[in-house]
Amino acid sequence: MSLLPQPDLADVLSAAARIAPHAYVTPVLSSRSLDALAGATLHFKAEHLQRTGAFKFRGACNAVWSLTDEAARAGVVTHSSGNHGAALALAARTRGIACHVVVPDGAVAAKISSIGRYGGKVHACAPGMAAREAGCDAVQRETGAVLVHPYTDPHVIAGQGTAALELLNAVDRLDVMVVPVGGGGLAAGTAITVAALAPRCRVVLAEPEGAADTARSLAAGERRIDFIADTICDGLRGTLGEPNFALLRHYQVGVIPVPDAGTLAAMRLLWQTTKQLVEPSSAIALAAILQAPARFAGLRVGVLLSGGNLDLDALPWDAA
Repeated sequence: MSLLPQPDLADVLSAAARIAPHAYVTPVLSSRSLDALAGATLHFKAEHLQRTGAFKFRGACNAVWSLTDEAARAGVVTHSSGNHGAALALAARTRGIACHVVVPDGAVAAKISSIGRYGGKVHACAPGMAAREAGCDAVQRETGAVLVHPYTDPHVIAGQGTAALELLNAVDRLDVMVVPVGGGGLAAGTAITVAALAPRCRVVLAEPEGAADTARSLAAGERRIDFIADTICDGLRGTLGEPNFALLRHYQVGVIPVPDAGTLAAMRLLWQTTKQLVEPSSAIALAAILQAPARFAGLRVGVLLSGGNLDLDALPWDAA
């Protein structure tokens, strides 16, 4: 499979300008209590307060507004467990075009509801990446819609990099930036931005132990994506993309696999101390810091809180 051109800082900067009329500049939050607990100074980029409740709107918006008028006419299609689908639906609505989202059975109900609320048409499929991709292909053949992949599309990667761009502009001299990783769109976009603008800042990825294909792949020097995800972090169950792996390997990022119990504890801790309710796929970034405190002791740490789309009728406190 040939790779699409890999984005660079110029693409991230172009994305920032392109999405500026549509996306929020999200706040950076802090907590003395969490600083004391972590033994570090934490700066939380609140992407759960982004439009659609997740950073995904950045990449989706950049991809939609990068299309020519002719290409956009038939609309867009993607597959998603929820957040990217909702983001693409809203981005498509800002341009007045159709959006189709292939969603696996078992996806979080609140996320599926959001897709419809933003004007997207939901197409159900069986769980698993093969079924999602097959469903996407079928819809694309039927409608002629343009595929906007949730994490391998270079416009999506560049758009996701704008969250790190804002954080670096808001906070001086970060030593580390911690980012959740699933398919790798946010991770790759962050790595590009940090390497160009803050080369002394390390990027560390937080990944569920039950879906640790990024950690395995980087350790092996090749993608190791043959696994069945077993994690409460529904937004991080996607397999690491090929261009994403290439970028993460190039920028030599670190990875911390995190057990679900630690993620749920961090999720609850964020609510108790900051009153911010984020989803497990977001809380895992704080969990990684608390799991490996020696790696962050005394440092200035940027933490990307990636999303806050939870099913409020099924909060997982009992699992913690």
